[in-house]
Amino acid sequence: MSLAEWPLGPLERHFAESLHRLDPQAPEPVLAAAALCCQALGAGDVCLPLARVAGQLLFAESGPGVQAPALPAWIDALQASSLVAAPGGYAPLTLDGARLYLSRYHAYEAQLAESLLQRADARPEVDEAQLAESLVRLFARNTQQPDWQRLAAAQAVRRNLAVISGGPGTGKTTTVVRLLAALLEQPGGQRLAIGLAAPTGKAAARMAEAIRNAKAELPVSDTIKAALPEEARTLHRLLGSRGDSPQVRHHADNPLPLDVLVVDEASMVDLALMAKLLAALPPNARLILLGDKDQLAAVEAGAVFAELCEGRGLDATAAADLTRITGQQVPVESPRSRLGDAVVLLTHSHRFAGDSGIGELARRINTGDARGTLELLRGAHPDLAWNAGPSPAALLERLETGYAPYFAAVRLADPASAFAAFNGFRALTAQREGPWGVAGINEALEARIKRRLGIPARERWYPGRAVMVRQNDYALGLFNGDIGLCLATPHGLRVYFESGGSGDEGYRPFAPARLPSHDSAFAMTVHKSQGSEFTEVLLALPEQPSPLLSRALFYTGITRAKQKVEIWGLPARLAEAVSTKAERAAGLAERLGVAALMPNLPPPAPPPAQDQLSLF
Repeated sequence: MSLAEWPLGPLERHFAESLHRLDPQAPEPVLAAAALCCQALGAGDVCLPLARVAGQLLFAESGPGVQAPALPAWIDALQASSLVAAPGGYAPLTLDGARLYLSRYHAYEAQLAESLLQRADARPEVDEAQLAESLVRLFARNTQQPDWQRLAAAQAVRRNLAVISGGPGTGKTTTVVRLLAALLEQPGGQRLAIGLAAPTGKAAARMAEAIRNAKAELPVSDTIKAALPEEARTLHRLLGSRGDSPQVRHHADNPLPLDVLVVDEASMVDLALMAKLLAALPPNARLILLGDKDQLAAVEAGAVFAELCEGRGLDATAAADLTRITGQQVPVESPRSRLGDAVVLLTHSHRFAGDSGIGELARRINTGDARGTLELLRGAHPDLAWNAGPSPAALLERLETGYAPYFAAVRLADPASAFAAFNGFRALTAQREGPWGVAGINEALEARIKRRLGIPARERWYPGRAVMVRQNDYALGLFNGDIGLCLATPHGLRVYFESGGSGDEGYRPFAPARLPSHDSAFAMTVHKSQGSEFTEVLLALPEQPSPLLSRALFYTGITRAKQKVEIWGLPARLAEAVSTKAERAAGLAERLGVAALMPNLPPPAPPPAQDQLSLF
């Protein structure tokens, strides 16, 4: 079976053919490994663990396939190839132990690990007496013991690296506003240059708005309030991305002019972007990462935030220091990585009470308890509903009912009323295509809506159409993921977007023709919903098994709901989702010292030379 006959995607085929031109004598196992490595990257893996496919028949979908060698023989073949380098070498591929990388991604991972460890080891000067006084005042309302919000703030002030993970309603934004206030109250703190950033424009706008709202209640001076930042940028804009080029304007030789950087929704940040961010941040600057380790990882390769949280723990020294400063009794847990005491997990949910069905469902999903999940959904919890025998026709009827209050609000032609009603109910799906996907649901639902409203089927725009922007438009201030609602005005149809202001200033109208690329948004994928909150959520799962169904997707979908979640899915699909923990192949956690994750693989090599980031 020749290379031309392998059932590869366009990118994998182009890459394998390019390598074959570089080395016409390259053996099939080397080219097959290269194609699989490229394929793995597209699926979210940073590398190809050769042990995963060694000895298997590859590419047999449309022919005899290619037999992968046993692991030792495959490693020998790769080591002998001019297309493959050892760590620090120069070749399109890098073999590190039993992991095969595209060389650029090996450099990203190794240099990110080195930068994180250097930052975690740094200890800035801190006035502990002032810090203790600030924490007592800023977290006076908290009654939990231990108060992990207070402990997270203490660590963020005392360290150059802080990783704060927590589920919905655990107070990540509250924590970060107060820790920034505590930092500003340190001697010389008001001179600090503080930046706020997030992976998407929507997340950045939401973060800035939450911080502006939280400032008003802070028990601090007006001077400190004025010093708190109010604007957030996307990470791409912060770094100065250059179109489709992997290069950015800010890097180690042109660092960001910041002393502190807070990154929200860090679970959505992929390996390449995180590596560039750490390279661009001055060595002595503080980095504070906020996210939820249990949420879906980035669409691109890597699950960086989850890997950072793997080795969390406070040893006896760190616990004693925190007890002295905060007065909290801190449990001792030996960290399993060198980042251990930089990671704090917020566990108390202020949104979901102890008897909350959604909160209990989230816990059972995250522990992989499929049977318990189904038993809970069969119970009589007022905030949970389950349709175990869904049909597309019944789903459309339910969605039309769910959006009825929204269309009633649309008739008022008031953006505030329309957005409030639209955020009261949202349909989420696992996938884009198919009758249970975003495209199928939106198309079928819009056809029903148009018939009910008497709108010709060919009309794209009508009062009540909801759209989601697909690409950033900095000139218009619209970003990928932003939601717009079409309303009737005296000047014709206008699409309104939230702007974060108050009253009429909180919404910006655009003529439909001015919008960047967009889709209808009555249904959206769980991926696109990350960071959003809705009063009620309907989560529709596909009828057939899908590789997209995972514990993280199920958890992320149900925790978008503040008051009620309704699940439409067969029992088998729910059980599969809870039982499937999507783990991405990578070596970052191991480089940080979490050796237990992949104990049978050789330890990763040290980082290559700095300039390898520009290779391949």
